[in-house]
Amino acid sequence: MSNAFRELLKKVGSGVHTGKDLTRSEAAAATRMMLLQEATPAQIGAFMIAHRIKRPSSEEVAGMLDAYDELGPKLQLKGLGTGNWGLGTGQYFSTTPSFSQSRSDVRRSLSRAADAHGGSLIPNAQSREQSDSLTQPVMVFGIPYDGRSRTAPVTPLTALLLTTVGVPVVMHGGDCMPTKYGIPLIEIWQGLGVDFSKLTLTQVEQLLQTTGLGFVYLPQHFPQAQGLVPYRDQIGKRPPAATMELIWCPYVGDTHIVAGYVHPPTESRFMETFELRGVANFTLVKGLEGSCDLPRDRTAIIAFRQSSSSSTFERLLLHPRDHGFAGMEVPLDSTTQLLAQMQDVLNGKCSELMPAAIWNGGFYLWRCGICSDLPTGFTKAEALFTSGKVAQKLEEISQAIASMQVAHQP
Repeated sequence: MSNAFRELLKKVGSGVHTGKDLTRSEAAAATRMMLLQEATPAQIGAFMIAHRIKRPSSEEVAGMLDAYDELGPKLQLKGLGTGNWGLGTGQYFSTTPSFSQSRSDVRRSLSRAADAHGGSLIPNAQSREQSDSLTQPVMVFGIPYDGRSRTAPVTPLTALLLTTVGVPVVMHGGDCMPTKYGIPLIEIWQGLGVDFSKLTLTQVEQLLQTTGLGFVYLPQHFPQAQGLVPYRDQIGKRPPAATMELIWCPYVGDTHIVAGYVHPPTESRFMETFELRGVANFTLVKGLEGSCDLPRDRTAIIAFRQSSSSSTFERLLLHPRDHGFAGMEVPLDSTTQLLAQMQDVLNGKCSELMPAAIWNGGFYLWRCGICSDLPTGFTKAEALFTSGKVAQKLEEISQAIASMQVAHQP
């Protein structure tokens, strides 16, 4: 038994009248002791449920993240922007349609831009070299680890789309997990032919460097955090760590953190935590099942900030009907059906998942600065999916992993 941990447990578990918030350093210490199993199982379970009932403060969430930074994996890139993956950034179009243009007007503008590039939306060697000299923050997506169970996710398609145009993406998660036991990201990627589960952290870093996509897989890359997963099932509730990990950043360098949430107070807590930790570039989405996927059956509520010089965030209420994307959410009936729907999108087929893929892809292309306005983003997303460029990126990533595994065979 840890006497030091017992004192922290007493502090958060003393009830409404005598309980107190932990300081940032105390929250870091408690998280560290749980990750290292210095606290007993009884202490860990008691702390998780007591902390959930009390509700973690922003300072406590910052401390928990400090412990993850200390003990968890950290990806790094050397010379980001010097590789040849992606289609580039600002050099992609010679003209940028205004926000007021219709999607048909945007398509005509893009067609003229393609003609200027010899009939192709892929930049020539000179523009590719120019775009490679530019840098993009690594976009880190925070998705609930216990997955999706009701609606079809499109985040993997969004990630592939972004890497296709030169925006590096890092995702993280584990296997099927309590309390929802929804389909996890790792299973979707495996179904698409991309298996991150056997890669070492060095190989993930290499993959991120060469293809623009990386995935931190808890059982392989952060076993200390994986060791706390069974407690989620035993206490029957998501512990505060399930909220904290949505804004965990397993990357060292310039980042753009994207996180989903369900309950409005979570948004405020995240922004306060970002302020404490000096995070300037973020996007928060009240997404489907707490994910980063924008809804189509209701207004998308988004908060974002992009500059450290700004002390305030911007609020965006995005109405899908204003852009022709309103509709029912695609239900998640089975993993097999979901993978088939995703393959239809990658093959450029008209399918029920395609509008959601374009809706999300276009938004994130705009949010990353690849497109200057939303209509251009939607049109560009549609063009990339239907042209097969995103499918080519998936094949590139799959082949890169296969090559790594062959090279490291005994």
